[in-house]
Amino acid sequence: MNEERYILFDQYLQGELTVDEKNNFEKQLSEDPELASEFDSFKEMHFQLENKFGQEQERVAFEENLTKISDKYFNKKKNKVVSLKPWYFAVAASIIIMFGLFFFDYKHYPNFDDYNHPESAYFTERGVSEAILKQAENNFNRKKYDTAIPIFEMILKENNSDEIKYFYAVSLLQVSKYVKAETIFKELENGNSVYKEKAKWNLALSKLKQGKYNECKAILQTISQDYEDYDDVEQLLEELE
Repeated sequence: MNEERYILFDQYLQGELTVDEKNNFEKQLSEDPELASEFDSFKEMHFQLENKFGQEQERVAFEENLTKISDKYFNKKKNKVVSLKPWYFAVAASIIIMFGLFFFDYKHYPNFDDYNHPESAYFTERGVSEAILKQAENNFNRKKYDTAIPIFEMILKENNSDEIKYFYAVSLLQVSKYVKAETIFKELENGNSVYKEKAKWNLALSKLKQGKYNECKAILQTISQDYEDYDDVEQLLEELE
């Protein structure tokens, strides 16, 4: 990823783009899966770095160490003070990891991808075209979530079942549309369907993906031990301790 993209990603997250620039960037994300994937990776690193270096004292210490590293890897002058924006932290952190130069006792946070294993969809709904259901099912199972989402939205106009809502919300989570996904998960969480505990789990995963570790932990603690994948819940809780 080039530096210009980091800057653009950071400007978008910080709300520094104009309306036209924001609309143009979002259009690019919807049309370019590779760009969208890179943006998701940047957001995850941004959230983790923001969480780690939220305290000013830690941020200053990190900058000082990056200055030392920059002497060797960025060709900066010695003792030069560098004002770092989040995208620069991401670049610098990537290089630190690449060369194994660790200056802090980092807390290891669990990774979303390690727990992100959406179950396959097998729809048997009634009142909806079988062909449309099959399209949604196939696209979801092939991880083509951007394609599956509008199909789910079309189905929901005719059949607002918990099953369709659940897989729609999971698709939204996969493409980082957190607000929409969490709204549906919370609705399912408050119901009494078979998707109640699954919704809680995915709501926790949404917080994990965003780097909101305390919120993730709080949600995990509400999941019933009868949940079919409770082993994953216990493992994630242990990693968050």
